[in-house]
Amino acid sequence: MDNIRETIKEVIMSIVPITIIITILQFTLIWLPMETFLQFLIGAFMVGLGLILFLLGVNVGLQPVGELIGSALSKTKKVWMIVLFGFILGVVVTIAEPDVRVLGTQVDSVSGGSIPQSILILSVALGVGIFVALAMLRIILNINIVYLLIVGYTIAFILALFTPATFVPISFDSGGVTTGPLTVPFILALGVGVATVIRGKSSSSDGFGLVALASIGPIISVLLLGVIYG
Repeated sequence: MDNIRETIKEVIMSIVPITIIITILQFTLIWLPMETFLQFLIGAFMVGLGLILFLLGVNVGLQPVGELIGSALSKTKKVWMIVLFGFILGVVVTIAEPDVRVLGTQVDSVSGGSIPQSILILSVALGVGIFVALAMLRIILNINIVYLLIVGYTIAFILALFTPATFVPISFDSGGVTTGPLTVPFILALGVGVATVIRGKSSSSDGFGLVALASIGPIISVLLLGVIYG
């Protein structure tokens, strides 16, 4: 019950301020058609209701399952299995991420279909999957995350030199949308579960940093897509 109450409070604190600001602007500066403004209010209510249900689902289902999967994989003591399922789960969760689909739709629309939504989503998902797999390997081998971040961004900046200019901002936006409400809790829980089993509760913080690594994957994959399309 406390979880439901806290979730409702969080969503209200997120939705109400922007609703108030747009309402003030409506009656002072912009004066949108009343039909459009009413559609906005209805949309804000539906978004709030949807977020409450979505976040409850994440807290009740995705986070615990992610941590249990990470723990179960680690207990197998098979590195290849942990890395493989890290890749698969990274791809699947990213494909389901709402933010990625919104970006894909916008890019498809702006580019006039020259960058299809399906291709962009698949590229982003593969990038996340590969770097989640690397993050699993980092936890197992106890590699300093700083080295992986330096190498990853170095590759991204080098690729940016050979990629058409239009793909560069899209690639970095792709990295940003992977930090959405579906990907983050699941991937973090997965990493914490793996780290807890492999090096104990005291090192469970090693499971963090997965999102930082996962966000590099889409940047590199979309930049590679730009090289191919270019």
